Amino acid sequence: MRVLIVDDEAPARARLKQLLAAHADVEVVAEADTGPRAMEAAAEHKPDVLLLDIQMPGCTGIDVAACLPAPRPHIVFCTAFDQHAVDAFELHAIDYLLKPISRVRLAQSLDRVRAVGAPAAEMPVTPRTRPARFLARTASHYVVVPEARVVYFASEDGLTKLVADTGQFWMDPTLNELEQRLDAARFFRISRAALINLNTVAEIFPMPGGAGEVLLKNGARLEVSRRRFREMLETLEGNAKGPRMNTNAHE
Repeated sequence: MRVLIVDDEAPARARLKQLLAAHADVEVVAEADTGPRAMEAAAEHKPDVLLLDIQMPGCTGIDVAACLPAPRPHIVFCTAFDQHAVDAFELHAIDYLLKPISRVRLAQSLDRVRAVGAPAAEMPVTPRTRPARFLARTASHYVVVPEARVVYFASEDGLTKLVADTGQFWMDPTLNELEQRLDAARFFRISRAALINLNTVAEIFPMPGGAGEVLLKNGARLEVSRRRFREMLETLEGNAKGPRMNTNAHE
């Protein structure tokens, strides 16, 4: 059982390592002290289990758990705060341990992991599991991008690009995974290659044949497939401050 320990306090990480040493089938493959570093370590080491703190710099453990790509490691939250328990179990955590963590409770959590087996390929989506921010990577590290700053997601050469008003980044989840997890009232899949933040649409251009294009507030102009164009209009309809419809397709 490969374990990644995530906690911003070194003594807490050391305590967990000490407790885990009593289990012959457990290997601590890495440690991390922030949410972005946890994502880096999870991508590199592909652990079976995350022992995950909640209150950390950069982003919370709840955000990390919501943003992990499939197959997701099993999550055991380890925290000093009990008010996040509902969020944790909405994210299908294996267990929720309150600090100081006892040897017995940690052993019970590991037994639950052993009983469940391999990490889950998918996480059922509920309103609580929809991420309010995203962990994306640059060439050297992960960054936290709030949902409101996202302009669109695009698929390029098998990779997922996040385009924000602060720059461009790369993500592990596919567009299909993001589409399932995001709020359909705010994000819309306009084609096989792009998923946009509806709040960033500035103008809409109908095209011959029933397809169209959208002009986004960052200046990007993206094609909307014929199959999705009418549905996008219906989703946007009713917004009094919505985007302007441009009937000149060649403008």
